[in-house]
Amino acid sequence: MRSRWTRAWATFLLCGVLAVLVSGCTGDDAGSATSGQAGGEYAGRAPAAPDAAGSEAGVAPQEIRPEDQGAKATVPLGRVGGQDRQLARSARLDIEAADLADAVARARDIAGEVGGYTGQERSDLHSATVEVVVPSDELDATLNRLSALGEVVAREQHARDVTEQVVDVRSRVQTQQASVARVRELLDRANSISEITSVEAELTSREAELESLKSRQEALAGSVAMSTVTVSIRPAAAPVAADSGTGILGGLAAGWQAFLDVGAGTLTVLAAMLPFLVLLGLPVALLVWWLLRRRRTVAALQK
Repeated sequence: MRSRWTRAWATFLLCGVLAVLVSGCTGDDAGSATSGQAGGEYAGRAPAAPDAAGSEAGVAPQEIRPEDQGAKATVPLGRVGGQDRQLARSARLDIEAADLADAVARARDIAGEVGGYTGQERSDLHSATVEVVVPSDELDATLNRLSALGEVVAREQHARDVTEQVVDVRSRVQTQQASVARVRELLDRANSISEITSVEAELTSREAELESLKSRQEALAGSVAMSTVTVSIRPAAAPVAADSGTGILGGLAAGWQAFLDVGAGTLTVLAAMLPFLVLLGLPVALLVWWLLRRRRTVAALQK
């Protein structure tokens, strides 16, 4: 009887131990699977955490612009802070032409054909200078056409970067416009004569400064949109004659030319002396004639 209960208790304990062992293994596997799944989900969501945080805070994600990044931004070539480069271009052209008047007239025609005009002009018998103002996009083509007026002696091109000035003036115009608008609002709210007078004086000053800035802005825009070409034209040099003063024929020609030069010089001197010979020689000749006649008379009396 006792041995039967002993075997029963041993069997019960063995089953309990087995049950505990099985439940422990099952729990470890489930925990590992749960941990691996959670880790995978976390890893998959980790890159989107900042956006989620921003969405939870109620702030929509914004695109980062180059101007917001300052010096770290990558600015494309030919642009400054998102602004296309503004270049004020000019050129100078020195040419030799056979006919000055015709070259100047053709330069005027070329300027008109490309949508430009001629500025200051100066000309005389020996040279001419014309300022041709053309659109900047037509500068290179215009230089090529002007070069065909004659032989090019010198050609220069200059480009001045005015991008910073354009951006600065534009910003100052916008700021000044806002300032003028604020002063006008103050003028509308003014109640007394003294307040109106003071605000009007300030408004006049700010409007004058705004007009000055706008004029400068227009001047910069004009220097960028149009280019000036200074064309200097002078007569072409006469061709040098071939030297034929060598050999026997050259010596004969040179001698004959020298004889003619001497004869021409002698005749020139005689022609220059003729008035003096007439004025001074006639009284001298009369005096000599009178002396000779008197001498003959005295000699006749003595005989």
